[in-house]
Amino acid sequence: MMASPGFARHMLFPVRSLSAVLALALPVFAGETLAVREGRQVVVRSSGKEVLRYQAEAGDFPRPGIPESFRRGGYVQSIFTPSGKRVTDDFPANHIHHHGVWTPWTKTEFEGRKPDFWNMGDRTGRVDFVAVDEIWQRKGRAGFRVRHRFVDMIAKPEKVALLETWEIEVAAGDKHHVIDLTLTQTCAGESPLKLPAYHYGGFGFRGHEQWDGVANCGFLTASGKTSRDAVNGSREPWCWIGGKVDGGVCGVTILGHPSNFRAPQPVRAHPAEPFFSFAPQQLGAMEIAPGKAYTARFRIIVADGSPDPRAAERWAAEYAARK
Repeated sequence: MMASPGFARHMLFPVRSLSAVLALALPVFAGETLAVREGRQVVVRSSGKEVLRYQAEAGDFPRPGIPESFRRGGYVQSIFTPSGKRVTDDFPANHIHHHGVWTPWTKTEFEGRKPDFWNMGDRTGRVDFVAVDEIWQRKGRAGFRVRHRFVDMIAKPEKVALLETWEIEVAAGDKHHVIDLTLTQTCAGESPLKLPAYHYGGFGFRGHEQWDGVANCGFLTASGKTSRDAVNGSREPWCWIGGKVDGGVCGVTILGHPSNFRAPQPVRAHPAEPFFSFAPQQLGAMEIAPGKAYTARFRIIVADGSPDPRAAERWAAEYAARK
């Protein structure tokens, strides 16, 4: 499926000078960046402007009528561009279990049961927030470390299958913000979590509600793919997803670190909605085994304007060099 011609005009990639591309490689710090605990959230601001909101304890629903089974914490609720445009959605009506950034597994096997930690409405599995362990700011950056747990709801009594730690670091800039996420998952006991082949799950991003619909959301991958059909299933070190918010184009470039399992990981691009996932299980069954931590690293670069593939290549090279 191709984006509409009207949207495609905003996807043209002007050839920029080398100096312009170099200027985009790293953020020019916009000012003091702070992470603070505010109620049931951790909020990151730069010079007083919001960059990111992490939902710790489960919060209030954005509208009435959402079933209680969908209430949860332990995810990034919102991300903003330097101009203040929000690029994420939370509890969208057509996929209530979607959030800004979240990392559950979908098709799983655990002790003979098949809990689904992604589709919470099925009531077979869920991911709970556990604790904020650290909030920090140093060298112009801010971040925090939090813990989650994956609960098998089929087991009676319920049983924790996985323990998860997120480490988030934010570098806010005048032109773009850089958000690093490192997740570590370990078995809660002596039983592995088996992950059969499936087309999504593991890392998810849900874009702004104004990007919903085929014509309203664009993609661009490292290999140059732009149609959803081509993007879906493609193995990519980075992918841009974006569209117009209140008349102006903005988006995120999502990078997977080359140390990730099965990197470059396959992409899931929804056929009509602004949804993106890195899904290594597309390549076949895998498992998280006792005593062997599963670690994955992702970088999200959020910016106003159309994607710049030359800048994205530099960002990818810089990220790959970070050990």
